[in-house]
Parts: sequence; C-alpha cells; structure tokens
Amino acid sequence: MSDATEEMSLEELREEIEEIDRELVELIARRTYVAGTVAEVKEQRGLPTTDESQEDRVMERAGENAETFDVDANLVKAIFRLLIELNKVEQRDKR
Repeated sequence: MSDATEEMSLEELREEIEEIDRELVELIARRTYVAGTVAEVKEQRGLPTTDESQEDRVMERAGENAETFDVDANLVKAIFRLLIELNKVEQRDKR
C-alpha cells in the first residue's frame, strides 16, 4: 500500500468513526427523551423514581448484548450504569 492509500483509508475510517459517534449521541438523546417520558408516567402514577428490578433487567440486557456483539461487558455495563444514574438524577430534578 502506498502512503496516499494508507492516508485515504485512515481518513475514511476516521469519517466512519465520526458518523458512529454522531449516531451514538443521537441514540443517547433518544434514550434520554424516552426516560424523561418514563419519569412523567411514574410521577402521574405516584411511582418511585428508582426501580431496582428494572435497572437489573437493563444491566442484564446490556451484558447479553455485549456478548452478542463481542464487546467488553464491563465497559458496556459501566456505560449503562452511567446512563441510568443520569436518568435518575434528571427524574429527581423534575419532581
């Protein structure tokens, strides 16, 4: 491979990562919106902000999905823990 081809390939890969990053942020925004809607439903029904059994199910699914896609389960679970905690903070702030 020539240097120009390697650079082009590297640039294309970086562009792909950039697109993936945008999609990740979009998915986080969607998840946050839906979690906000969940918070509204919980408030209307007088339900507590925290639902540990639901959190456990989310974490279990995260681990299963990590295995399916051959991604480090600890990394995926850490990301989901952070998302869950951020959603709980938002839910508490809205109450």
